[in-house]
Amino acid sequence: MKNNRLLILVVAQLAAQRAPDASLMDEINRIKAVDNHTHVPRVVGPGEKDDDYDALPCSGYLEPSPDPVMARPENSLFLEAWQKIYRYKYDDRSPEHISGLLATKQEIARQEGDNFPTWVLDQLGIEYMLANRVAMGRGLKTPRFLWVPFDDALMLPLGAEAMADTPDRRFFYQREAMLQERYRKESNVQGTPPTLDEYVASVVVPTLDRQKKAGAVAVKFEAAYLRSLNFAEPQQEEARSLYARYAKQSSPTKPEYLKIQDYLFRVIAREAGRQGLPVHIHTGAGCGGYFNLGGSNPSLLDSVLNDASLRKTNFVLVHGGAGPYTKVTSFQLSKPNVYADFSEQDWLISPRMLSLVLRDWLEWYPEKVLFGTDLFPGAAEIDWPEIGYMTSVTGRRALALALTGMVDDGEITHDRAVELARMVLRENAMKLYGLPK
Repeated sequence: MKNNRLLILVVAQLAAQRAPDASLMDEINRIKAVDNHTHVPRVVGPGEKDDDYDALPCSGYLEPSPDPVMARPENSLFLEAWQKIYRYKYDDRSPEHISGLLATKQEIARQEGDNFPTWVLDQLGIEYMLANRVAMGRGLKTPRFLWVPFDDALMLPLGAEAMADTPDRRFFYQREAMLQERYRKESNVQGTPPTLDEYVASVVVPTLDRQKKAGAVAVKFEAAYLRSLNFAEPQQEEARSLYARYAKQSSPTKPEYLKIQDYLFRVIAREAGRQGLPVHIHTGAGCGGYFNLGGSNPSLLDSVLNDASLRKTNFVLVHGGAGPYTKVTSFQLSKPNVYADFSEQDWLISPRMLSLVLRDWLEWYPEKVLFGTDLFPGAAEIDWPEIGYMTSVTGRRALALALTGMVDDGEITHDRAVELARMVLRENAMKLYGLPK
C-alpha cells in the first residue's frame, strides 16, 4: 500500500511538471514586456520595400535552408495567433478561410495606418520593443519602439575581399560596404581617411554620436556572421601601421584585417560605453548554410569581457548562445557588465526545452536575463505579428515552467517567482536602458 501511495505521489508530481502553475501563468501573461531584440519592419506603402530591417538579411538572399520544426507553419501557435490577433474563427487552414484571413489583415493594416505597429504591440502584451534596424521608419514611433543600430560596418574601413571566404560572407560584406559608405557620407567624409586615428575621429565617434542623438538605446554587432568572436588582444601600433598601408592600396589579408578589427571593436565598444549605449553581440546559432557555429561561442569573448578598460560598457549576449552555448552564457553572466536575452531560442525550441535553459540562468544570475522575440518580416500568412505571438507565448510559457519547477522544488516562493518573472520580462531591461516606467 505504501509503495502504491508513493507511486501515485511520484506520478502526480511528474504530471504537475508538465504544465506551469495556472496562477503564475496568469500573472506572467499580464506583465507588459520589454522585447530586447527584434527586426520589426516599418509601415510601407504600395510598391515600397523595407530593406532596413537587418544589415545582414538572410531570407530571400542566401541559399535556402530548412526552418526548425517550431518555426514551421504547422506550429499550432500560428493558428492561435490568427485567432487571438485577427479574430480568425476557424481551426483549419483551408484556402477559402486563409483568403478571408488575408483580407482581414489587409483591412486592419489599412485602418490602423501608421499606428499598425503599435496596435500589434498591444496585441502581444509588449510595452517597449527594441528595433534592431539600419534606420527607423514610418510607424516605428517612440517611446514604444526604441532603436538599436548596427555598427559592424565601423570595423570595416578597408576593402574586405579576403574576408569574404564563403558565399554568404561575400553577400554580407557587400552589405557592410554599403553601410560603411553610408556612415562616411553622414560624417561628411570622402574616401578613406589616411590614418587609423583619423578614421576613428572622423567616422567612428561621429557615427556613434549621431546614433545616440537619434534615439539609439544600444548598438548591435552581427560579427559572428562575418568572422569569429575571438577578438584577440589588440596591438595598437601594428593596427595603425596595417591601416596606413592599405588605406592607399588594395585590401589587407584576412589575418591582417582581423588585427585591425580587433583594435577597432574595442574602440567602438569603449566609445559606446562612454555614450551610455550597451553593446549587443549576436551569439550562438545563425542563419545561412555556411554559418560558422564555432565562431559564435560566447566564451570567445573572454578577452573583451575581461578587459578592464571596457567595464563601463554593458554587453548583451543576444540569443544567449542559442544552441550549444547556453551553459557558457550562464557563467558569462557573472561578469558585472554582461547580460543575455533568450531571443531566437523561443523561435528555435519548444517551451519545455527553453524552460531548462531559463531555469539554469535564473539559478545563476536572474537580474541579468532579458526577454526577446527576434521577430522579423515574414510572408503574407505568417508575418511579424504571428512570429511575435508565437515567440512571446513560447517565451512566457517557458518562463512559467522554469519558475514552477523552482517553486515545486522549494527553491523559491510563489511571490519570488512573480518577482523574477517581472524582472525577466520587464524590470531588468527597464533598468539596463533607463526606460520610463
